[in-house]
Amino acid sequence: MPTELFDKYPKTVLNKGTGFLSGYTHSLNPYTGCSFGCSYCYVRQMPAAAFRGAEWGTWVDVKREAADVLRKQLRSAKKKGKVTIFMSSSTDPYQPAEYKERVTRSLLEAMIDDPPDFLLVQTRSPLVRRDIDLLLQLKDKVRVSMTVETDRDDMRKLFTPGAPPIEARLTALRLLAEAGVPAQAAIAPVLPSSEAFPGLLKPLVNRVCVDDYHMGDGSGGRRTRQLGIRSLYERSGLEEWYGPEAYRIVVDRLLRVFAPEQVFVSQKGFEP
Repeated sequence: MPTELFDKYPKTVLNKGTGFLSGYTHSLNPYTGCSFGCSYCYVRQMPAAAFRGAEWGTWVDVKREAADVLRKQLRSAKKKGKVTIFMSSSTDPYQPAEYKERVTRSLLEAMIDDPPDFLLVQTRSPLVRRDIDLLLQLKDKVRVSMTVETDRDDMRKLFTPGAPPIEARLTALRLLAEAGVPAQAAIAPVLPSSEAFPGLLKPLVNRVCVDDYHMGDGSGGRRTRQLGIRSLYERSGLEEWYGPEAYRIVVDRLLRVFAPEQVFVSQKGFEP
């Protein structure tokens, strides 16, 4: 089903960091809505999506002139103290609309002119490689966090068929590493994976963050339960991967390859 784009002209784009993002002063979303339409996305339960009257993944609001708004807000915020930004908390800044609309790129350009103290770019899209030139200009004030929930593309197709292939994300991480852009792999949420997964990540990143539905959906797993995700695990014979201790399977495997200080769990792994 094609995604319908709508133009929006926001008065603000920086929002106060709260809850899971309380380690940041602000969150920044270039779009509202996300065409990846991941089955487990907790944003489906949030008011902006729940009351939309259209299926999640079929619509995206494009925030026009967002860079101009950001410049003004960023100047004002920096006068009050340190500014750390999480981009993005409820959309993917590099979803397909970004190829043409380039809202995220315009926001990066604005931040190069007047950098925040730290920026985390959270995405699951290999399109982030397009902006390596800008990310390099932010130097150690930026980190790209690439969601790679599993190394099994059959699991990706089962849970997030609209999201980019795993191999493309790993390639993007390799290109970021070769260019010298700080990056991490975010196994979030944990999906069923193979024992070889940590070995695939080892040459690409020096830090990995592991999260699951129970720690990371902002409600102790309640939002995810309301989406009925458990039934998908049960129908597929994957029950052992759904429980609150399932993430330990992946953490234990990672610790055979990565040093303990390179493996983070949940909120701590996403903080500045």
